[in-house]
Parts: sequence; structure tokens; C-alpha cells
Amino acid sequence: MSLFFRISIAIVFFFGSGYAFSQQLLSKRTTLYTVVGTSGAKLNQFDQMLEDRGLTGLRNRYRTLGLGYQSRINDFVIGLELYHNRGANSDLDGFKLGYRTSRVLLNVGYAFTEESKFQLIHYMSLGMGYLNFQMLPSERPSSLEEFLADPKQGFIIRENDIQKGSKYYGNFLTEIGFHMTYDFDLPGRREALSIIAKAGYAFSPFEGKWELNGMSFDNAQSGAFLRLGAGISIPDRNFFYKDASIGLHLISGVHFTSPDTFNEVLEEAGYDPLEGRPSNLGIKIKGESERMLYGVDVYNLAMNGSASETQSQSLNSLRVYGNLGYKVIQYKNFGFGALAGLGFGNIRYTLAQRNKPDFPELFEQRKFDGYLRNSGLMGKPEVFLEYGIPMTKRKLVDLVFTASAGYELALANYRLGELDMASYMSAPYLTFGIGVRP
Repeated sequence: MSLFFRISIAIVFFFGSGYAFSQQLLSKRTTLYTVVGTSGAKLNQFDQMLEDRGLTGLRNRYRTLGLGYQSRINDFVIGLELYHNRGANSDLDGFKLGYRTSRVLLNVGYAFTEESKFQLIHYMSLGMGYLNFQMLPSERPSSLEEFLADPKQGFIIRENDIQKGSKYYGNFLTEIGFHMTYDFDLPGRREALSIIAKAGYAFSPFEGKWELNGMSFDNAQSGAFLRLGAGISIPDRNFFYKDASIGLHLISGVHFTSPDTFNEVLEEAGYDPLEGRPSNLGIKIKGESERMLYGVDVYNLAMNGSASETQSQSLNSLRVYGNLGYKVIQYKNFGFGALAGLGFGNIRYTLAQRNKPDFPELFEQRKFDGYLRNSGLMGKPEVFLEYGIPMTKRKLVDLVFTASAGYELALANYRLGELDMASYMSAPYLTFGIGVRP
């Protein structure tokens, strides 16, 4: 069973059971929010290896950027969060040494307050993650041909490598903490501006699940955290409006593009081409009020395969959009509308040696893998169809099926070396989704 269907079943189960449990309750609330924060994560084994060589250990802090969705029926709270965590880079002998992680988490919680502008929620999260640890040169190659002729720049080690696709997310992660918000009314709008604070502790409950090349990196996924942010909420006092809601959707589809020019360069350099088309897997959070639509899309396009007998490769692109739109038709459970999105995209190419030694030999030899990246703005128009099925007798929540078609437009060159990849980034797409809408 694919990751798309596993997560879909989990979302429907959690939301469906929560709303079924709350059929006799009336107070509802949904929120779309973003947060930034910090946490501690000292990599004990790696730092000890550095200290044995007379070197300074890595900084034991990382920064967090997150996107979240939360729905509440009186005391019962459930939601989903997506986090990107980046540790501070350290310079060593012309190399940059550092790590980054990401997590996707389902939240279940209990609200201590019910009808107030102030919300205090105690919650627990269950989810999966990804870890990237690398030591690469400070200077990027200026030529793609030069890079492919000698790609062994440093080393990259990954666990649950989502640069091969979001379906590779894995291992078990948890968080426990408190979520606090305070609402400020927006003049003329049913939504409220929510100021958010989160505090708690994140951890990997099973020892050794984040071991890379003979060294433990468990602490990269653990530590006390503090996060601050803001979001858009539809408070319980405004939920009697039929069309005021914020929904969460898991989306997957295909983009009608292929890296033809890039493949030509790969083949000229003696590498295998990347085959097929990129597929995506991500989330869409869509709010609606008086047929006006707004929200966020986050998805991850990926291609991967063999580069040679001893090397693997991946071509990856993360897309994050802010959307505005209008629902043209709403007839019973059927809806049709259009969205326009503006956001961020990147493109990342990794050429990696399959077999690398364990630490500390890996740290001493260093040169095994290569990595290129670039980023810029993206835009897109999109049309969609949706069909909602009530999941409870009182119609507290709908199970929503969606189909979307659009065109992504690269608003930057997205060069890998000197090769312009904008034509690969710009393409029509078709996605399908399943989600819930209170």
C-alpha cells in the first residue's frame, strides 16, 4: 500500500472517529497556521569524534519552520503539522558541515477552553521524518559539465530520503506539548487572526532508528522546543455560516514534464538518464468563506534512479504556494472553482556513491557525493472539481474528493550549474486528492 493511501486512511480514521465521538456537540473551530521556532539537538557521538581530533563540536540548536492545520469539536482537537528543521552550519577546511530534518505529524489533543478568544490545548503527535547530514564544499560548481566530470565533492548521508519522493518518509516520531492561541477579530471577515505559541518536547521513541554509517543521530530528531506563529481561524461563533470552513486534503498526481535537456547532459557525461515523469505527493489546506478561497499547497516532486554501477541520483523539487481563488459553482455536494497561486520552488540534484564507509573513516576520506541546488519564485493558475460526502448524520464534517488541473510557471531560471531548468519546472499538471472539511 502506497504512502498516499496509508496517510489518507489515517486522516479519515482520526477525523471520522473524532467527529463521530462528538456528534452531540456543537462548538467547532478550524485553523490554518505557520510557526517558526528553535530546539536543542546535540549530536553526542559526532561531537565526540570531532573533539577527539581537536575540533569544535557542532552547534546544538536548530531552527524550525512549520505549517499546520487544526480542527476542534469542543474539547476534542485533531490536526496535522509539517516541519522543516535546519541546524546551523559549521565551517571546516573549506567544507560546510550540517544537517536538516523534516517531520509530518498527526496531532490529537484536548482543549482546556471551549468558547473564548484564548485557547489552551494539550496535545500529542505521532508521525514520521527524514534526516539529511552532509559535509560539502563552501563553493558551488559553476559548470554542470565540470561537476559531472568530478562529482565527488564531499559526503551526503540520508535516512528516509524524501529527495527520492515523499513516500520515503519513515521511522516513528512523537511530540508532546501545549498549544496556545489568542484570536483577534478581522473587521468585516468571519475569520480571526490567531497568534500562536507552542512549547513541548519532540523525541524518537525507538533507539537506533536514526543511525547513519555506524553513528547515532537520534538527537537530531529530539529536544525541547518553543515555536511562535500566526494563522487564520474560523471561531466557533462563526461556524453557523454554511460555507465558512477550512479543509485539509492529501494530494497526489503527475506533472507533464521530463528533464530531456538535463538527460542529454547526463548521457554525454557517461551517466544513465532519469526515466519517466515526476509525480507529486503533498498537502493542500483550503479555506472558504462566501465562495472566496484561500490556502496553502506544499508538495514534493521527485525522480530518482541509477546513475552508474556505483552511483545513484535524484532530481527533486519542493513547491510551496499561497493560493487565492473563487468557487464558481456550489450545487448540493458538488463544487467547481479556480485558484491562483504564487510561491517558492527549488530544484536539487544529488549524485551519490552507493557504498560509503562508516564513521570515522567517512569523515577522513570525505569525497564521495555531489549536490547542486537552486531556488526561485513559482506561479500557477488552477481549476478544480470537488465532491463532498457527509461523514456524520449532523453533517459536522465532509469527506471531500478533488481533482485539479493547472499550469506551473517558473519565474526564475533555476540553473543547475549553467543549465537553465526553467522549462522543466514549467508544465501542466493533474492532481487528485482526498480530505476532510468541517
